[in-house]
Amino acid sequence: MKAVIMAGGEGSRLRPLTSNTPKPMLPVANVPMMEHIIALCARHGIGNFVATVQFLAGMIQNHFGDGSDFDVSLEYAVEESPLGTAGSVGNARHLLDDTFLVISGDALCDFDITSIVAAHRAKASIATIVLYNAENPLEFGIVITREDGSVERFLEKPTWGQVFSDTVNTGIYVLEPEVFDFIPPDEVVDFSHDVFPRMLKAGLTVNGHVSQGYWEDVGTIEAFMKAQRDVLDGRVDVAVPGFEVSDRVWQGTDVELGPDVDVEGPALIGNNCRIGRGARIREYTVIGDNVAVGDESVLTRTLVFDNVYIGRQVKSRGGIMGKGSDVREQVRIEPDAVVGDGCSIGEGAVLNPAVKVYPFKRVEAGAIVNTSVVWESGAARSLFGRSGVRGLANVDITPQLAVRLAMAYASTLDKSVTVTCSRNASRAARALKRAFMAGLNAAGVSVDDLEISTVPLTRFQAARTFGGVTLRADPDDPQVVEIRFFAPDGTDIAEAAQRKIERNFAKEDFRRALYDEMGEIFYPPRAAEFYVNGLIEAIDTDSINAANPKVVLDYAYGSASLVFPEVLSRVEADVLAINPYTTERTRAFQPEADLIRLGELVRTSGSAFGMAIDDAGETAVLLDDFGRIVMPDQQTLLYVQLMGEAHPGGTVVLPVDASAHAARLAAAAGCKVVWSQTSAPALMAAAQEAGVILAIDTTGVILPRFQTGYDAMAQCLLTLELVSRRTDRLSSVVDALPPVHLVKETVHTPWERKGTVMRTLVERSDPSRVTLLDGIKVSGLVGPDSWVLVLPDPEEPVCHVTAEAESDDVARDIAAEYREQIEDIVTS
Repeated sequence: MKAVIMAGGEGSRLRPLTSNTPKPMLPVANVPMMEHIIALCARHGIGNFVATVQFLAGMIQNHFGDGSDFDVSLEYAVEESPLGTAGSVGNARHLLDDTFLVISGDALCDFDITSIVAAHRAKASIATIVLYNAENPLEFGIVITREDGSVERFLEKPTWGQVFSDTVNTGIYVLEPEVFDFIPPDEVVDFSHDVFPRMLKAGLTVNGHVSQGYWEDVGTIEAFMKAQRDVLDGRVDVAVPGFEVSDRVWQGTDVELGPDVDVEGPALIGNNCRIGRGARIREYTVIGDNVAVGDESVLTRTLVFDNVYIGRQVKSRGGIMGKGSDVREQVRIEPDAVVGDGCSIGEGAVLNPAVKVYPFKRVEAGAIVNTSVVWESGAARSLFGRSGVRGLANVDITPQLAVRLAMAYASTLDKSVTVTCSRNASRAARALKRAFMAGLNAAGVSVDDLEISTVPLTRFQAARTFGGVTLRADPDDPQVVEIRFFAPDGTDIAEAAQRKIERNFAKEDFRRALYDEMGEIFYPPRAAEFYVNGLIEAIDTDSINAANPKVVLDYAYGSASLVFPEVLSRVEADVLAINPYTTERTRAFQPEADLIRLGELVRTSGSAFGMAIDDAGETAVLLDDFGRIVMPDQQTLLYVQLMGEAHPGGTVVLPVDASAHAARLAAAAGCKVVWSQTSAPALMAAAQEAGVILAIDTTGVILPRFQTGYDAMAQCLLTLELVSRRTDRLSSVVDALPPVHLVKETVHTPWERKGTVMRTLVERSDPSRVTLLDGIKVSGLVGPDSWVLVLPDPEEPVCHVTAEAESDDVARDIAAEYREQIEDIVTS
């Protein structure tokens, strides 16, 4: 049989190492990854290969030729443009007329290929997918199989809430030629996204085979360095070139070690290397061929490619030096710093952690190269968090980062488009927004600058342009700044768009506009007017005007004080406003002070309700006419009931962790309930569907007939409308709401165990009671309205457990039971 080696990928996450080298040619233990794969297949009796190549194809063809130097036969299928995993194999269909193996040329593994092929043939399958239990399944396609091994479901690049198993698709397949019936010629086609689902839909069986052994998808710098360590530690069955001259120290031919050289294993030194006097080669250092290391240099956990010159007294801790680079004396390279091919690093220069020097660049002598980018140093697992990009002002979020992030964002947009920018009143947000707008302009994108503005107004204007960004200091911690992005419809950008920005940011592949293509800055004169008009049109102002209700508002010195008075001037309401101006010193509410005072004002003034609006103008704390705080879970029930009574038959969107009482109240009003994932972007996306009258979670209220984003000003007007229609007081409605018994716990769950936790919980649960919309929700545990939700956190090594039951005690028992299950799975 033949093996198809997929070797066309660019490996963008491994740049600058892959800037001018195809990923399969990157060396692991001084041997290209694709060479390791060929050797693995050859050990299992496969001697005929087809390599699918596209990016820098000539480099692969020049190295391997026809395969005769490696005692195999090798043919090539060249793609003019990327065709996807299946499309690239389909491009080689003329070379494949029998059972064949598909395997990636840029991964490292030692699977038993013989047993995999035997399992495929034993089941007479058209397609067998090789599966693996991964520690962190987030970056891979998850495959859910039945008890007989047949595939039930695919889930590509899931979020943590969608990780229902740790069994991932390795991209290794055994296939029959019939699979080509499902691969259209010359089209971009993916196996797990397109081909296998089509086969399942056609009634064919696709089998999964879980393999034991070692498998590492070498997709990041971290994984690349880990693969080197694993080879040296003997965790993967591959041949290490050279002679083992001492315990786990390998050395090639023609190596010259100077006096007092100290080599501490595990380590590998390639052919024709010279190590100078007193140099120290420490653990997990891999040195390529034709490398010179100067006197008294110290290399620890360092990867050195071929043909590198290293001067005297160089110190590298966890750095990488690309082929042909020139590192002069007394240079210091810190962990995860990468020197690209052909670079020159001047004497005494310092490359701080995670610095990337792209190929053929020169760093001047004595220069200190320091980007101070926390995101690249491992402090965060991704650039985006729950509320955009977030960090300490001028420490994590610097003007330099703002410019780079803006250019990464602009590079995902077309040239000459306009996006909306805003900020709050803090100095940090002002300075960083200026830098961000400069980055947008430099990449050919213009800006509608709203200056100080609310988030809802920014969303509204973003929907009139091509998206938007707001930069704001956090009222809870003013030294923290967050940068939030909005899609062209005004909603939070989706995770796919976030990943695009992250990829551009990581590889620093920014579009740079020519001098006459640079963007401009505009100040739209009527943005607030259009927002106010749109909001007023979405509200039944006749009901408000007829009732002329009283309300107390606390603006909390936020930017809503610049917009909302104009809105309120359009209705007949008696409004008492406190803290109605902006200040640079943003601050959070103090429940024992601000909210108590607000409640007293509501009660003594005889107001219908009170509301404290946050600095962004998105969310609010609601107080009833007695001045009592309406808690978030109560608030959900309150608005569902009021909106259901006002608009029976509509659709209400609730997150999967909302109380079961909310669904019952909606049903009682004849409303349809649509469940969404718990993230804000998911709730906003669901709110865009036709017929939705309300989308709500414990964060805030979305009024889709106006716009599908949180808006405290819209919430306030909606509340005025709803209470104005009623003859009873708001407090009587609140008192009549059913009690909510929700208990929430957080359980420490290491990243590498999250997938195992989710898979095990799914296996233990009754399928008829399980909902896999976001995390794992199990219903009907001790009553029809009882449920528990286990949701992995996307940013921290924890899982969140939420339980609801008929009482707090029962809910606590359910949460405790699942907490213990998770802890048991983690430690087992």
